[in-house]
Amino acid sequence: MEPVEVNVGAWYLRALRDDDRLSDVPALKLLSIDDAAAYIAGTDSDWADETRFVWAVCIPTTGETVALIGVRGDVLAGIHRDGHADALDAAVGPITRFAAGALGLTVDALTLQTP
Repeated sequence: MEPVEVNVGAWYLRALRDDDRLSDVPALKLLSIDDAAAYIAGTDSDWADETRFVWAVCIPTTGETVALIGVRGDVLAGIHRDGHADALDAAVGPITRFAAGALGLTVDALTLQTP
């Protein structure tokens, strides 16, 4: 499956990136992900294999990643940068509906951990 972008009002959800136009590596380091480039490569592979679906929760005007949310099986997990819990909270409903409608999954309540 190709990554699906989602607009959730004040926030924009997209696949993680690390290319010549945009890199989420600095933001992931702020989220305490040590090997950010490998993490991004893993999420790309997981989208393709349909085993895990991870979105960067971004500020729409800048594309800056302030949170991550993801689904693997029935687990809904996410983390956020300091001061951006609202971004993660806003993503829960739309991603829960995506999991149900597009993936046929029922997810548990959000767990605060790296997706």
